[in-house]
Amino acid sequence: MLGPEGIEVLAESMCGISLLAFIFIATFSRSEKLEIAAQNFIMVSLLFTAVILWWLSYAGGSLWGSYYLAKPLSVLCIIIAVAARMNIKGQNVSFGANPHTIGKDKESE
Repeated sequence: MLGPEGIEVLAESMCGISLLAFIFIATFSRSEKLEIAAQNFIMVSLLFTAVILWWLSYAGGSLWGSYYLAKPLSVLCIIIAVAARMNIKGQNVSFGANPHTIGKDKESE
């Protein structure tokens, strides 16, 4: 069985993998199938990371020197995993002014 140090390395690795997938999501979104696969991968990796962080907390390990950071980060991973599955491509979710069209309405008149 892994000790707290091994669980910490595993948790940090999974956080890094999830972060890299988020960084490249714009590249994956060029293809519909690839984007869905990337969203599923991000969701699964974040849920797996949340489980590892919770395990780290119960094993008595610390994350970056803090014994209290693992549980809040695991909850954050779950929230981001749910958000990663939301496909909002092309939809206006802010309902605010688009900064790219503010000056163009006056120019077109």
